[in-house]
Amino acid sequence: MASYFKSSFGLAKRLKVAPPKVIQSRSVYQSRQPWHADPPVSFEHQRDVATDFDDFMGDAVEEARGVTLPAREPSFPPEIQRELNGLRLPRSVQLNYLKPLKRTPTYGVPSADLQLRSYSVRNLEFFADFALRAAYYLNLPAKGPVPLPRITERWTVPRSNFVHKKSQENFERITMRRLIQIQDGHPEVVQIWLGFLQKYAYYGVGMKANVWEYSPLDVAKDMDEQADKLKETINKRLSLFGKRGGLAGEKDIEALMNDEVFKDASGSMAPLGVRSV
Repeated sequence: MASYFKSSFGLAKRLKVAPPKVIQSRSVYQSRQPWHADPPVSFEHQRDVATDFDDFMGDAVEEARGVTLPAREPSFPPEIQRELNGLRLPRSVQLNYLKPLKRTPTYGVPSADLQLRSYSVRNLEFFADFALRAAYYLNLPAKGPVPLPRITERWTVPRSNFVHKKSQENFERITMRRLIQIQDGHPEVVQIWLGFLQKYAYYGVGMKANVWEYSPLDVAKDMDEQADKLKETINKRLSLFGKRGGLAGEKDIEALMNDEVFKDASGSMAPLGVRSV
C-alpha cells in the first residue's frame, strides 16, 4: 500500500505570515470629527465634557446608594437665572404634587364611613385623594384612606360537558378597598360631601357610605312633635278619599250634568234623563 508524505519545507512555503500591524490607541472621550466640522472641537473641550459627564454619573450612583449629596447651583447666565427665580407654578397646581391636607377633629365622634371599591389600584388611590381634598375644603375632619382586606373571588367554568369536562377555565377577581372616616361633621355638610362625590364619581370606583346622626336625650319629645305634624298632613290627604257627609245632593248633580261647560267637556249636549235610541 503506497503512502504519501509531504515535506515540512513545502508546507512552510504555503504559509503566509502577515507583518505586524501598529495598534492605534484612542481615548474613549476622543470622538472623530467629520471632515465638514467647522470649527473642529478641541481636545480640551472634549476633556471638560467628559469630566462633567463623569461627575454627573458619579452623583447619580451615589444618590442611588442613598448618599445625600450637597445641592449644586445650576450654572445659568445671570439674566436667565433672574427670570427663573421669578417663575413659579400656580398654587392650585403645586397642591396637586403634595399630599391632601387634613383637619384635626375636636371630639373624634364618627359621622360617616365611606368605603371605596375598585379592581384598579390607580383609580382607587386617585379617587381617595380627591375625596380627602373635597373633605378638607368643606371643613370636615377626615381620616384615611385605610387599606381594607382584599376580596378574592375564584370560580371555574367548564368549557364543555361529558368527555370534555376536564377542559375548564379558571377565573379570579380581586376587589381592593379603602376606608375614609369623617369625624365631627354636621349631617347636612356630610350629605353635601357625599353628593359632591357622587356627582363627580370616577370610573371603575364604587362607593358605600354609612352615615350616623346624633340626637339629644329628649328625643321622645321631638318624635311626638314630628308625629303630630305628620298626622295633620295625613288627615288632609285622607280627607280626599272615601265617603263623607258633605257630598253633593241629587239636585246639585243634576245641575252639574246639565251645565253647558260640563257637556262640552264630556262631548254630549243631551240633557240629563234624555237618551238617544
